[in-house]
Amino acid sequence: MARIDSFFKLMSEQKASDLHLSTNNAPMLRINGDLVRVDFPPMLNDDLKAMVYEIAPEGKIKSFEESLDVDFGYEVPGVARYRANFFQQKYGISAVFRLIPSNIQTVDDLHLPAVLKRFPMLKKGLVLVTGPTGSGKSTTLAAMIDYANLHRHDHIITVEDPIEFVHRSQNCLIQHREVGIHTRSFAAALRGALREDPDLILVGEMRDHETIELALTAAATGHLVFGTLHTSSAAKAVDRIIDVFPTHQQNQIRTTLSESLKAVIAQNLFKRIDKPGRVAALEILVVDMAIANLIREGKTHQVPGMIQVGKKKGNQPLDDAIMEHLRHARISPEEAYDKSLDKKKFRQFLKEPPADASEE
Repeated sequence: MARIDSFFKLMSEQKASDLHLSTNNAPMLRINGDLVRVDFPPMLNDDLKAMVYEIAPEGKIKSFEESLDVDFGYEVPGVARYRANFFQQKYGISAVFRLIPSNIQTVDDLHLPAVLKRFPMLKKGLVLVTGPTGSGKSTTLAAMIDYANLHRHDHIITVEDPIEFVHRSQNCLIQHREVGIHTRSFAAALRGALREDPDLILVGEMRDHETIELALTAAATGHLVFGTLHTSSAAKAVDRIIDVFPTHQQNQIRTTLSESLKAVIAQNLFKRIDKPGRVAALEILVVDMAIANLIREGKTHQVPGMIQVGKKKGNQPLDDAIMEHLRHARISPEEAYDKSLDKKKFRQFLKEPPADASEE
């Protein structure tokens, strides 16, 4: 048993989502969104480095010492998997571990909108899940991949850095590939995937021009591609993809994206006030011909309005999802106001509305 495993046991006992280990600081746990200090002496650089190096693959240690940042996956059998990140800071090494639950929650378990069951059953196209770091994108993606695994009879390839949720092949054949261990890069894995007879490809992060271009190519050539981006809304996800490309290519990419994009799910997490835990609020964009035309014509600023008027098609404005949680007293008015798009709708629920309403 590695020395660090005792901290992972503590994470489990405290129902923490993250463990932070930092030179010259006591360990800290993120519990229901807040960092809580552990009753443990501050950790010295050499001791902390020895502790975290004990569980790191040899190649990842070499990579960290060269680049001063590294990601990898770690599993404590019978407990859970963790996404690990080492980085160098002013006083020495630091490490962050994100819990990846062993049990994959379904769309129903997570109380997500039923429209999310439609997306894994598409035959081709691009489905994006977006949101800030720590917003639950991986959990939502895992639920949709799980639905495909149960209801399709196909080949699913996931490409991640590192592998997070591990799916057991059921009606589908699922194969997991980790960047840096099973493939050199997202782009290399995507190029290879086109020759590996996949039906559904999960791209853990569409982080560069080449990866995005290959994902679009795969989606346009008869594959269903799921990917993630760090954007706060559906419209910004569309703009982000287009802006990655040089100006002279953007018209062509708008056309390709308008034909390939099937849906965007933009989400954020809120701390629950009715019980321990957090709950997601989702903006959902289902791409139809009208929205495809807006993408093609570069009118993405009109997308939020189309989401509002297209609720019968499965679209869901973010503020509607936030309001639903607020009406059921699941979240605080202050956080609802802070994370909403149209703050005027939520101002009335605040005990002390801000004096400066310029953001409205």
